[in-house]
Amino acid sequence: MNNYLDSKKKTEIFEKHGKSNNDTGSAESQIALFSYRISHLTEHLKKNKKDFSTQRALIILVGKRRSLLDYLKTNDIERYRAIVKELGLRR
Repeated sequence: MNNYLDSKKKTEIFEKHGKSNNDTGSAESQIALFSYRISHLTEHLKKNKKDFSTQRALIILVGKRRSLLDYLKTNDIERYRAIVKELGLRR
């Protein structure tokens, strides 16, 4: 895949935000992974303003993260608040 996101980095993200390092499916671990990728793509787009395919991918990722956050907000508000605080999403 991408060299900035190797399996070690993924495992580290899942360990920190999921229930275990194999917990790739929980909403928290997915949101953390999306946030990491979003920050990387944002930095890339600051340097490459006309890279529209990356811009589209970024918009899609933000939408996926938003829908996962909405899911958490409706089903488990405590987990939602914890992940938002942990990742520093809301300002």
